[in-house]
Amino acid sequence: MPKQTLLVRESLFTIHSLDPETNIPSSVLNSPLFFLGKTEDELSIVVPDSVDVPSLDSDEGWRALELLGPLHLSMVGIMAQIGEVLASAKVAIFVVSTFDTDFFLVKDNKLKDAVSALKKAGYSVNEDV
Repeated sequence: MPKQTLLVRESLFTIHSLDPETNIPSSVLNSPLFFLGKTEDELSIVVPDSVDVPSLDSDEGWRALELLGPLHLSMVGIMAQIGEVLASAKVAIFVVSTFDTDFFLVKDNKLKDAVSALKKAGYSVNEDV
C-alpha cells in the first residue's frame, strides 16, 4: 500500500482542558475546525488559537498535520506507522480523529522535524503554509 499524504494546516492550535460539566462555548461551536473529547474527569477542546476558550489549563503552539482522506475505518496501522515515524524523530504528538481522517498535532517548533521525518519515511507532505 502506498504511503499517505498529509497536509500541514496553516493555523496554530491550542489544546484546552475544562471541567467536564462546562458548557461548550459558542466560540468553539462557531469555529470552522474544532475537536472535542469528554470523560468523567475532563472536557478537552482543540481549536485554532484565535478562538477564545476560558479553560482551566491550555497548551498553545500546536500545528496540525491532516492525513488526507477519506480513510476507511477498516484500514489498519496507519496511525501507528505515522506515530512511529514521529516518535523516532523525537516529535511528541496529540492525535484527534474524525470519521474520515486523523489529525496529528505537533508543536510548532517541531514541525520541520516532523515534516522531514515523514518525507524521509516516504510520506507526501503538502506544506500549504
